[in-house]
Amino acid sequence: MATTNSRSLARLMLLPSVGLLLAWMIVPLCMTLYFSFLDYNLLSPGNEEFIGFLNYEFFLTDPAFIESFFNTLLLVGGVLFITLGGGIGLAILLDQAIWGRNYVRIMVLAPFFVMPTVSALVWKNMLMNPVNGLFAHFAIWLGFTPIDFFAQIPLLSIIIIVSWQWLPFAALILLTAIQSLDREQLEAADLDGAGPFSKFIYIVLPHLSRAVTAVILIETIFLLSIFAEILVTTSGGPGYASTNITYLIYTQSLLQFDVGGGSAGGIVAVIIANIVAMFLMRLIGKNLEG
Repeated sequence: MATTNSRSLARLMLLPSVGLLLAWMIVPLCMTLYFSFLDYNLLSPGNEEFIGFLNYEFFLTDPAFIESFFNTLLLVGGVLFITLGGGIGLAILLDQAIWGRNYVRIMVLAPFFVMPTVSALVWKNMLMNPVNGLFAHFAIWLGFTPIDFFAQIPLLSIIIIVSWQWLPFAALILLTAIQSLDREQLEAADLDGAGPFSKFIYIVLPHLSRAVTAVILIETIFLLSIFAEILVTTSGGPGYASTNITYLIYTQSLLQFDVGGGSAGGIVAVIIANIVAMFLMRLIGKNLEG
């Protein structure tokens, strides 16, 4: 009886926080859904008119949406490829017994704690600037013409910046997984004459499968909403070469003052994010259960 009363009391105490959390999510979503069916422009407030699915039709048939959709896929895929590959390498390196290992770990993890806007400004002005940037001086020293990163390869430049931010996160998760590896397996492999490559393929990599799954799931959720790096560096240009869906919604809503079209884009983005989440959970979620 006491246990039943305790459970009921616990549920009652959780009710306000759960209700607040639901309201925090549902109210903005319902308002966005409502505005997506209106011809709502900030330049003519008070003249809202119900237009049905017209905003969705305009948004989905806009050539900018198709380009931004593929840019989003390339951005997420490129960052995942770099962070997973580099993260595994860094995790293996940081697991070795080297002098000053703790200080090296702190330095490797430092970029993850830098704000996205600040890191984008550092890369834009100090590293990738075609006149005064470090890469420009290095190219001139080698006798090459400096690359204007944000004009010639804008999307790749943003992928590099975002990868630099998320590489420490992947390395930290993978390093934790490597440290939990049973060392007796590696010692037994050494006694059997296995080389470093064989131990990595048949022992280390299978052990990292669940950690890799966690990194992919967490990073994908956040990478779908990359915004600050694009705003600070390229503003989505040249043209739509570096525009993702998040930045396209911002352009539609606040730069073109079309709240209805931007709201329709927001609903489309929510649907795409849920489809990606379900696909990932079905594809690689079994590793988390095993």
